Amino acid sequence: MTNQISLKKLTLLALPLLVASPWMPQWMLFMVTIAMANGLVGLGLMLFLRAGLVSFGQALYFCVGAYTTGLISHFFKFNEVLILLLFSALVSGILAFALGFLLAKYRAIFFGLLSLAFSMILYGLLAKSEALGSTDGFNIPAVTLLGWLPPSDLVRVSILWVAFITVGICLIFINGLIRSPRGLLLTAIRDNEIRTEYMGGSARKTIHLIYVIAGVLAGLGGAIAAISVGHIDPTMAFWTTSGEFIFITILGGIGSVLAPFLGALVFGVIHTLAFSNSPNTWQLLIGSTLIFVILLLPDGLWSLTSKFKRVK
Repeated sequence: MTNQISLKKLTLLALPLLVASPWMPQWMLFMVTIAMANGLVGLGLMLFLRAGLVSFGQALYFCVGAYTTGLISHFFKFNEVLILLLFSALVSGILAFALGFLLAKYRAIFFGLLSLAFSMILYGLLAKSEALGSTDGFNIPAVTLLGWLPPSDLVRVSILWVAFITVGICLIFINGLIRSPRGLLLTAIRDNEIRTEYMGGSARKTIHLIYVIAGVLAGLGGAIAAISVGHIDPTMAFWTTSGEFIFITILGGIGSVLAPFLGALVFGVIHTLAFSNSPNTWQLLIGSTLIFVILLLPDGLWSLTSKFKRVK
């Protein structure tokens, strides 16, 4: 029930944002769009955390989604944003489905490190590929929306709308998944996997499923980020990128499907302010924020909402 109410509140909060978006500063439009892209990756990580797992390699699918968008638009000259998102999700999902057969067998640190290994393999391949720009990457041309090419002053507004619709669809789906019998198995696997198996639940199939879903979400996030930035490079698959996604998920918490997006938005604000005021020590502020949250809000920023409700 909590998640359903939250989704209604999200709609009420988002409508004014979307209406006001044509008058918002460009930097704010960019920050919110990137927050939604990162939040999609965090949404997949939230599923892992509910099952007691942590993936250190979600940047793999973030990068795959981004490069799928880049390859189609840059080399094949096809720039329809809806098709780009669809192909990014499809390619990421197929790769996650294939790797999921292996990763679903592992737990704890082995699951995390194996996912990290695949991400770093992709980083190495892209960094050595001169055809794809090596470590410099390459630019992505402007995209169209249903055949319409937005004017320069509405490009970020249109990307924000596309990102919002994509996020909304994903939220509805994940909200339903969490409340389904398969979704309820996640916490059962985390608490006692052996007992879950004895009761007829398949831990391996469930983990394989959420691994594919998390891959699709990360691929969509990568595609949105690539379209918004207009450039892609191998660092999108680097371990530090995966670390940022874990930071965002821990920062927001796992109490709601909206929590990763709250974490992503707060992370974006902190990163922007810290980097603009202290470009050489911004990592110190980011790390201090995480320590603060872990010590005072171990369930993440979203836990503040329940505290406010109790106060009322």
